[in-house]
Amino acid sequence: PPGSAPVSRQIAVTFDYRCPFARNAHEAIVAAVREGVEIDYRFQSFSLDQIHVEEGSLPVWERPEGERGGGVLALEWGIAIRDQFPDHFLATHLAFFAARHDQGLQLKDVAVLRAAAAEAGVDTDAVAAEVASGRPLKTLAAEHIEAVDRWGVFGVPTFCEGEDAVFIRFMERGRTDDLARAVELLEWTRLNEFKHTRVPR
Repeated sequence: PPGSAPVSRQIAVTFDYRCPFARNAHEAIVAAVREGVEIDYRFQSFSLDQIHVEEGSLPVWERPEGERGGGVLALEWGIAIRDQFPDHFLATHLAFFAARHDQGLQLKDVAVLRAAAAEAGVDTDAVAAEVASGRPLKTLAAEHIEAVDRWGVFGVPTFCEGEDAVFIRFMERGRTDDLARAVELLEWTRLNEFKHTRVPR
């Protein structure tokens, strides 16, 4: 059964629900976790709104709610469910990506988040109360700062293992075979960049 396999590696993977490449990677990670992969994946929030903040300006997590950017609220909901309702996290993680990329909905709309979370079986009032507590926002700040300061993260999805980090773009959704191949390369630190000049579509 999923989760029963011995853990051989620990890998943190950054996410922001608005990125289609994060969606591609995280669909594969969720599928691998459900299959019982021998890797402990940590789902680490990272704010794409924050990386576009000008130097010297207030970070998004210190701004009033309406001025934080379009992706912060969804990250708060994702963190709240991950940390307080973990049994529902994988389903809602996929649901939030689907709401944005399959349905074209705006994740800054709390009604969209409520609907997606409810469909995944979460008590949305309890999640909203956890978000209102401010704890998920503080967690977002801590995880984003850790990603930048410890690993030099600049985007999503970035795979972080030990003190090494690799930004990866999967071109297809949910491919556990692509994920497995990429994870094999994480420890190959002499390889810095490998990028196709054209991607056949």
